[in-house]
Amino acid sequence: MIELLDYPFMQRALLAALLVGVAAPAVGIYLVQRRQAIMGDGIGHVALTGVALGFLLSSNPVWTAVLVSSLGAVAMELVRWYGKARGDIALAMLFYGGMAGGVMIINMAPGGSTAKLTTFLFGSITTVSVEDLGAIVVLSMFVLAVCLGLRRQLFAVCQDEEFARVTGLPVRLLNLLLAVTAAVTVTVSMRVVGLLLISALMVIPVAAAQQVTRGFAATLAASIGVGVAVALSGTVVSYHADVPPGASIVLLAIAVFALVTLAAVPLTRRRARIAARQESAEPADGVVLEKTASGSTPSAP
Repeated sequence: MIELLDYPFMQRALLAALLVGVAAPAVGIYLVQRRQAIMGDGIGHVALTGVALGFLLSSNPVWTAVLVSSLGAVAMELVRWYGKARGDIALAMLFYGGMAGGVMIINMAPGGSTAKLTTFLFGSITTVSVEDLGAIVVLSMFVLAVCLGLRRQLFAVCQDEEFARVTGLPVRLLNLLLAVTAAVTVTVSMRVVGLLLISALMVIPVAAAQQVTRGFAATLAASIGVGVAVALSGTVVSYHADVPPGASIVLLAIAVFALVTLAAVPLTRRRARIAARQESAEPADGVVLEKTASGSTPSAP
């Protein structure tokens, strides 16, 4: 492990993996709460157009992907608000149109071919440049500032939009901000995990943490811990096995989820027994209170 730090490209890859491991579950916990677990996958399809546009304009694909995917995320929110029965069709056209647009534009770029998109689709530890790392650091700070700084407001909106609206929160603005933050997270992660697999890192650590934690703060902390562990481990495995890091990270995340689920079975049963005992004790307590109120001495249960 220590010798990996002798290589500058591995230093950049591990730092990028660390940032991705923190940012992805931080956004994913809100998407899971809203039952929009596959939103990251849809944004990844749209971001492909931004990547191709970067090659066409000879600019950094990360920034063009941020712009295009953010516009796509806003469009998804608008479809969710106004699409109603035809919303799923509109979203499907947006997703697949984004991927088709990326393939078309990359072939229009000078010397471009679909082979250049492979590293963005599945991740590659050798392609994280100094410029990319700078963009990843800046964008990750934005993601964490939103997800942690506005956690109470975002949780309220994701839990119950109507209640949040009644309390005076700007629900639509917060929904748009969350959608843009998810888009930024996807583009931050595409060098390490890949556009097609990032949704898994946004969702699986959260699902694993939910098996053993209770409460939003504990789930958020545990999911970030799992995300960081699998992101760093997967990057190291991909170096030694010479495989795409995205595949290694996602498979490790699934393995962690399976192990946590098995370990959580006794805990779940114990909680169920405690809940059952509490429910069975409630009527007895009610009887005791009623007798006491009438002036008689309560009897032992």
